[in-house]
Amino acid sequence: MIGTRLTDMFGLSAPVVLAPMGAVSGGLLAAAVSNAGGLGMVGGGYGDAPWLERELALVRNSTRKCWGVGLITWAADDAIVEQVLAARPDAVMLSFGDPRRFGRLVNAAGCRLICQVQDREGAQLALEAGADLIVAQGTEAGGHGGERATLPLVPAIVDLVAPIPVIAAGGIVDGRGLAAALMLGAHGALMGTRFYATPQALAPAAAKRRLMVAQAEATVRTRVFDQVRGYSWPTRHTGRALRNDFVARWHGRERELQQALEPQRSAYQAAAANGDCDKTVVWAGEGVDLITDVEDAGALVARIAREAEQFLMFGSHLVRRDRAG
Repeated sequence: MIGTRLTDMFGLSAPVVLAPMGAVSGGLLAAAVSNAGGLGMVGGGYGDAPWLERELALVRNSTRKCWGVGLITWAADDAIVEQVLAARPDAVMLSFGDPRRFGRLVNAAGCRLICQVQDREGAQLALEAGADLIVAQGTEAGGHGGERATLPLVPAIVDLVAPIPVIAAGGIVDGRGLAAALMLGAHGALMGTRFYATPQALAPAAAKRRLMVAQAEATVRTRVFDQVRGYSWPTRHTGRALRNDFVARWHGRERELQQALEPQRSAYQAAAANGDCDKTVVWAGEGVDLITDVEDAGALVARIAREAEQFLMFGSHLVRRDRAG
């Protein structure tokens, strides 16, 4: 078993954290990850109170292990944060925005605070917010993120925020990625795209099938899906998704999309209702190359942990002692 400050903090048997993917990481997926020894996170997204009520009840009734909730900081408000805290999660993760205001509420409730950052400036704000853990998210990640690559970002954040433990995110989908993250100084890995392709994920079957056959070259960082859905994301955060017909038509033509927004939004909503992945978003990271099947979330946690142990042990054999000594 791999032991880190992350596993010690939450009593985990695997240093794996489920990314709180909005409308995908529901209560059953979070519980499955937690029950398998990782840290399951419910994706609170844009703060849909009825959705949260249902999914928080599911995770509470489905696991006795530690679990948490993730919120989009700029889209949250006091009422949503208080609703989440009332469910008594073991951790709340704040992403994409200044975490200091809501961080105080989380700290006051005696809940662990996790802050996800994409750069050094965000890491400094996380420190000021009183973060117990910091996620360093590289641009390879699916969904919204920044511009820094995972490999150089993680050790830079590790050094900056020490002794606060760091979790790596961005393009990590298997035990090799987890082992690499640990060697960069992280205490675990946060994974989203790999858990998107699980039976427990709240995503259309068509979207999961696309992840199984997609390649990293088929992903793109874009704003068009936020634009058509009416979400005012900060300009520094684009979203990585699979290319499809909608991307081919509108990526790079955002001004024209804005002029045609009303009919395009109606068409998008109809396509979403029908599960049409040619016209609607499937968030996906660059690690999608390594996803070839839809695997049970619990089995996935166990396999990733087992693979990471094997690669860490293999790595130790690469160090050769001077025979002359």
